[in-house]
Amino acid sequence: MTLPITRIPDPHDAPALRWGILAPGGIARLFARAVHQYTRQRVVAVGSRSRDRAEAFGEEFNIGHRYDSYEALVADDDIDAIYVASPHSHHAEHARLVIEAGKHLLVEKAFTQTVDEARDVVAAARSAGVTCMEAMWTRFLPHVDVVRQLLADGALGEVEVVEADHGQYFDFDSESRLFNPALAGGAMLDLGVYPVSFASFVLGVPGRVRAVGTRAETGVDRQVSMILDDFEAQPDAHALVNTTLAAKTPTTATIAGPQARIEIPGEFYTPQQVRFITRDGAEQSSPVPRIQGHDGLAYEAAHFGQLVADGRLDSPLMPLDESITIMETMNRALTQIA
Repeated sequence: MTLPITRIPDPHDAPALRWGILAPGGIARLFARAVHQYTRQRVVAVGSRSRDRAEAFGEEFNIGHRYDSYEALVADDDIDAIYVASPHSHHAEHARLVIEAGKHLLVEKAFTQTVDEARDVVAAARSAGVTCMEAMWTRFLPHVDVVRQLLADGALGEVEVVEADHGQYFDFDSESRLFNPALAGGAMLDLGVYPVSFASFVLGVPGRVRAVGTRAETGVDRQVSMILDDFEAQPDAHALVNTTLAAKTPTTATIAGPQARIEIPGEFYTPQQVRFITRDGAEQSSPVPRIQGHDGLAYEAAHFGQLVADGRLDSPLMPLDESITIMETMNRALTQIA
């Protein structure tokens, strides 16, 4: 067989939105750079609790409206949508602030800190009639659409095994976002959300979640390994997922069935080539991605822009109901960590 061609449009073709950024941290900086370089959309406002941070971010990206409060940001009538880029601990609070202002919102992954918060945000967005989406940017990348088509075509046969990991090494710092429980630190919500979301993308909702792990001195999860199984569509399939703050792991993903397997190299959640390997060893690879690294954030912004233009409140590629079940899977795993 010949590998399918991605159906993901050029992000520059998406309708333009006027964006506001809530919390100008590291991921917000990558988002703004990608949006300005690869799309017609523009960041026109930024809000921070620090006037100096808002001014510095505004200068870096030539943003005209700079606010020293989130309340002032969401009240700006020149904004179509807001990207919530604050720590996980505050996603639900800030999402509700945006929703109450009647703005469309893209909420950085992990969607919230708990599944109950996720349900609350989704219900509020639907009630207000605003477009809302989790910023799981991997879902919108060209190589993932190649995988999506291979799975839909049954090219692997029934999926038996999904393996995905995301591990990075970080020096322990009790005050840093990753190790601070007050900011919902830990490996799972920051890194583990990628492989958990990937398993959900391939197999759906697991009926059973089994997890082991360790905690850092501050009490946040340091390392978590999971076996997910009892999926409704494929009860015999297993998803093996690992995440850690203590080591740089390959950060690859594999999907295997009786006829073939798909391999995505690290970092699997960024734009990559897909390798399709049949049982007899024949190989094919998808094209080298044109947009590399975190510039791939442009695809999620473009997809969101198209949703808003089309009047759609939910994404078919990253549905809100799935964001809820992903949060539930992660919460179930974390309750098992001693």
